[in-house]
Amino acid sequence: MASYSAPVSEIRFVLDDVLDIGRLNALPAFADVGLDTIHGAIEEAAKLLEEQLAPLHRSSDQGCTWAYGEVRTPTGYREFYERFQQGGWIGISQSPEYGGSGFPYVVGKVIEEMTCSANVSFALYPTLTTGCYEAIESCGDEEQHRLYCTKLATGEWGGTMCLTEPQAGSDVGAIKTRALPEADGSYRIDGNKIFISSGEHDLTENIIHLVLARLPDAPPGVRGLSTFVVPKFLVNADGTPGERNSVRCVSIEHKMGLHGSATCSLAFEAAKGWLVGKPGHGIQNMFVMMNFARIGVGIQGLGQCELATQNAIRYARDRKQGKSESGSELIVDHPDVRRMLLHMKAITEGARVLAYETATYVDIARNHPDPAVREEAQDWVELGTPLTKSFCTDSGFDLASMALQVYGGHGYVQEHGIEQIVRDAKIFCIYEGTNGIQALDLVRRKLTLREGRLPSRFISAVRGELESSEDFGFIGSPLSTALEALEHATTEIQKLGLQGATDTAFGSADYLRAFSLTWLGYNWLRMAKAASKQPQSLMAQAKLATAKYFASRVLTSVPSLCANATIPAASLMALPAEAL
Repeated sequence: MASYSAPVSEIRFVLDDVLDIGRLNALPAFADVGLDTIHGAIEEAAKLLEEQLAPLHRSSDQGCTWAYGEVRTPTGYREFYERFQQGGWIGISQSPEYGGSGFPYVVGKVIEEMTCSANVSFALYPTLTTGCYEAIESCGDEEQHRLYCTKLATGEWGGTMCLTEPQAGSDVGAIKTRALPEADGSYRIDGNKIFISSGEHDLTENIIHLVLARLPDAPPGVRGLSTFVVPKFLVNADGTPGERNSVRCVSIEHKMGLHGSATCSLAFEAAKGWLVGKPGHGIQNMFVMMNFARIGVGIQGLGQCELATQNAIRYARDRKQGKSESGSELIVDHPDVRRMLLHMKAITEGARVLAYETATYVDIARNHPDPAVREEAQDWVELGTPLTKSFCTDSGFDLASMALQVYGGHGYVQEHGIEQIVRDAKIFCIYEGTNGIQALDLVRRKLTLREGRLPSRFISAVRGELESSEDFGFIGSPLSTALEALEHATTEIQKLGLQGATDTAFGSADYLRAFSLTWLGYNWLRMAKAASKQPQSLMAQAKLATAKYFASRVLTSVPSLCANATIPAASLMALPAEAL
């Protein structure tokens, strides 16, 4: 069975030595949250997740059950959820005003990564709740804050995001669910939603659905969408659950993976709901939730990267098969296996810095007293979000497949749990906006946003780091080459704009990967510099060796990816579909 040991020392290295997370303590919001407090919380969470949640990973694959509208989660989920919720882990980064612990957002993402590695199916329940809380806190009124935020922040109640319908997946503007105003100020919600994670379960006494729907006079498309809060149980004036609302789970999906996460079809049949924010602002409200959800999904992918990597390394150290050139029978000493393990480490550890850095900028953008600093941090969040979501999730699936390759035939059977990681990981590339949509967001929006300053900030930051890195030419030289290629491709894509929409769309996935790998090169340069300060430790030796692998065998692919991203594609799109 796949096992999990939280990489606490690795996490500490990234937070302290690479990202200098202690600087957040200078922000008024985190004046009482020092490094010792942060690391103490991470270590405590790691112990809980390793000992009590990770053992449920295999049994969770047996899945949820549905009968007569009710969903039962896998054995052990309810008991662990109660401990997790009462321990304050769901609200670790939420505002103390609503019962949260007030830790930085990045600390919540660290704990989320460990939760996803321990049992990603379980992790989706608190993750959806956190997203629902963030949207209502940002867009709701004082009464909605009082009724819902105080329960969602702590995880006492669950939350969902209800967008997708049978005819409306990525095309959100095709949503048909209706909202009719009632005399008492509420709305009658009628419609059907599908693929709703955590839409029904037995972990909490109430579930708060955040629903996109149309008012009677709404214009077509996304401009006509509004957001409504629709509780499973109506909420009494004193905040307690009341009578059952008219929302039913009519089925759950039978899926490739994530069997412990209930993916529901919900029927809203004259359900009572309340408008959140202004009419017609539904898509803006949902994007508050979705933008943070996209970082969260990237964290889910990162969790699978870590789980796959550490199990592959553990197996390779023990497995004897044949003999390598050195005479060793352990497969860890076979060159091709060593190549795969180094690749997995290089991607996982580099992606962790990408994800944590994006989350750290969320904290700065939200809390820094200087508006100019907040604005710059928000630029980094905007740029880092599609990269975190897409690269980390693509890597989660790729590395799960690579781990299976390390195991060989033993990885293909259920006994070791590696094939479960492969099955679980794929959905992260698809939901919360497919990775193709993330690539389009990057080339069509983020490259031109605010006069193109987002990529310029990144390029300037990397150049500044390179200027002080003469002793690290082994990675500085290929990083300089990659950065030059990325800058050229960026300029070309910005010039094309919407006039070359077909070309930029066709090359967008290659461009996103090139940008992500360049950012990982920036990360590995910083990690190599930090590791060189403690050369006697095994971790430092591993860091430097892995940095050399990444620099010579991964980062070198960036120029070709950039070239692909700018090749005209109109002739390929002109090929008749029937000819494919």
